Amino acid sequence: MGGQYRITGDKYPRMRRPRRRGRLVFLGAASAAVLGMLGWGTLQLIDVFTGNSGKASAAGPRADCAKKASPSPAADKPAAVPKPGTITVNVLNATTRTGLAKETADELKKRGFRIGDVGNAPKEYDKKVKGTGMLLGPAAALNTSLPVLATQLPAAERRTDAARQGTTVDLVLGDAFKALAPRPAADKALAALSAPEPTPTGPKNTC
Repeated sequence: MGGQYRITGDKYPRMRRPRRRGRLVFLGAASAAVLGMLGWGTLQLIDVFTGNSGKASAAGPRADCAKKASPSPAADKPAAVPKPGTITVNVLNATTRTGLAKETADELKKRGFRIGDVGNAPKEYDKKVKGTGMLLGPAAALNTSLPVLATQLPAAERRTDAARQGTTVDLVLGDAFKALAPRPAADKALAALSAPEPTPTGPKNTC
């Protein structure tokens, strides 16, 4: 080019694109955020695999102590259930089979129970008990004598009569009755009834 636009000298102007400072700032901030998230995630994974949490660490070493259920002091004692020798049982036959009440009464006596009346069931139950049997007693026997007698015939129905007096209980034999529970199984059930497992009552600090 000539005239007033003539270029002289040995240096020429360089043509470059204008720098985009906004994009560089954005990229820098995004990189910092990604690195921060990676570092935080790594710390969380370490906490998971080592069993620690941020809250537990901030609260101190005792905050990491596990809490477990503890048995009730009262549950450590065996339940106060009566012994078979203190329970008087009336054995009543509600079936058409003869001699069933006496056979059952003799077996109960061998197992330590006291035997009261032995004979046919009263009219209200005679030939009306379709299951294996029915255990009857006063209201006070619901959690005492009846559960003990039920160890000998677990499938029997249990009933109480609030108007009934005394402590004697009845075993009414039903149509489905074949025999009492095998003695080893009955003895095991009776032992479990006398010494029940402790029941958890709440968390206990194991520190």
